[in-house]
Amino acid sequence: MDLTVVAYVVYLLISVALTIWVARTLSSNGKIFLADVLHGNEKLADAVNHLLVVGFYLVNFGFVALYLSQDAAVLDARALFEALSVKLGVVLLVLGVMHLGNVYVLNKIRRRGAMEREQVPPVAPQGWTAVPKNGPWAPPAPQA
Repeated sequence: MDLTVVAYVVYLLISVALTIWVARTLSSNGKIFLADVLHGNEKLADAVNHLLVVGFYLVNFGFVALYLSQDAAVLDARALFEALSVKLGVVLLVLGVMHLGNVYVLNKIRRRGAMEREQVPPVAPQGWTAVPKNGPWAPPAPQA
């Protein structure tokens, strides 16, 4: 069997396995994060989580498929390992960038939600404070 074909098979097996492992890890650990971002709405968090996983698979499997072609023929074991290291290294970098991009966007959404929650007072106002006759910024009147 040609070593180029062996490189393709090994590259596909490792890339697909890595993509599935990363997607499952992100999905299982991301549910808690998404529930917090979406204010405890578990159904919506599960739906968004599923959509993110599908998008993650589509982008990464598409990249793996596009990056499959090899310019030069693999003639020996050294060339096989060099080709695999470059291809798998790029796949790992793409997986990492995708992960960081997801975390960045979700963290922005989470921060915005936290800021909105901080603007709502924990207890409804119950009355008003009287303003001194001298005005709010005037020093207090001297006492006799």
